[in-house]
Amino acid sequence: MSLFLALGAAVDKAAASDSTAHKAASVVKSIESSTFQDIMKQLVAFMVDQSLKILAAIVIYFVGKWIINRIKFVSRKLMEKREVDHSLRSFLLNLINITLTILLFVIIIGVLGVETTSMAALLASAGVGIGMAMSGTLQNFAGGVIILLLKPYKVGDFIEAQGQLGTVREILIFNTVLNTIDNKVIYIPNGSLSSGIINNYSQSGIRRVDLKFGFAYGDSYDEARKMILGFLEGDERVLSTPAQPFIGLHTLNNSSIDIVVRIWTRTENYWDLYFELTEKVYKNYSAHGLSIPFPQMDVHMYPTNTNA
Repeated sequence: MSLFLALGAAVDKAAASDSTAHKAASVVKSIESSTFQDIMKQLVAFMVDQSLKILAAIVIYFVGKWIINRIKFVSRKLMEKREVDHSLRSFLLNLINITLTILLFVIIIGVLGVETTSMAALLASAGVGIGMAMSGTLQNFAGGVIILLLKPYKVGDFIEAQGQLGTVREILIFNTVLNTIDNKVIYIPNGSLSSGIINNYSQSGIRRVDLKFGFAYGDSYDEARKMILGFLEGDERVLSTPAQPFIGLHTLNNSSIDIVVRIWTRTENYWDLYFELTEKVYKNYSAHGLSIPFPQMDVHMYPTNTNA
C-alpha cells in the first residue's frame, strides 16, 4: 500500500514539473516575441527619425544656399549703389560667401543630431594643429586685408609682381587673380604680394616712354633730331608735363651713334606711342638721308717680308 502511494506521488510530481516546464517555455517565447517586436519598432522609429533628419538637412541645404545667394546679390547691389571700391567689393563678397557657408554647415550638422558643443570643443582642442597647418592660408588672408587697407593696387591696374605681368581681375580672400597680356589667368597668393615688390604701371596715370635709335657714323645728328621732333610735335598723345620731350645724344658705340628719346604720355597710350614712333623713324631713315648702322670692322693688311 505504501508502495502504491509513493508511485502516485512520484507521478504527480513529474506531471507538475512538466507543466512548469511548459509554462517556462511559453514565458520565454513571449519574452522573445515582445523583445523582437520592440527592437523592430525601435529600428523602424530610428529609420523614420533619421530619414526625416536627412530630408530636413537636404531641404535646409538648398534653402540655405538660396538665402546665401540672395544675401550676396543684395550685398553686391548695395555696394554698387554706394560705389564701394571694386577691389574691396570682391573681397567682401567672397568673405560673406565663406562665412555663411560655414554657418550653414554647422546648422546642418546640428539637424542631423551631432552635438555642436562637442564639435566646438573638438575644434578648439585641435585649434593649435589647425593653425599650424593653415599658417600659410592665414598669412594669405592677412595679406589680402593689408592689400585692401594700403591699396598698392586695385582691380583694373596693370602690375608686375612675383615675376608675373598682368591686369588685376579680382582680389580674393587668399589670392589675387591676374589676366596676362596673352589672356592667361594667374593666381598669386596675397601673402607674397603683401610682402614682396609690386610694380604698378597704372597707379600714376602717366608714364615716360624711353626710346633709343641708332644712326651710322657720318649721318647728321641735327637732321635725325629734327625728324624725330617733327613726329612728336604733331602727336596729341605726347604730353608737355611733367616735362617737355627730350632728345639727346646718348652713346658713341663702335658702329653707331645712339640717340635717346624721352617723352611723357598717358598710361593707356604708352604702347601705341612706343610702337608707332619706332615704326615712323624706321620708315623715314632714307627720306632724311640717314642710314641704319651695321657692325663694322676695319681690317689692316701689311705686306709680308718675302726675303725672310
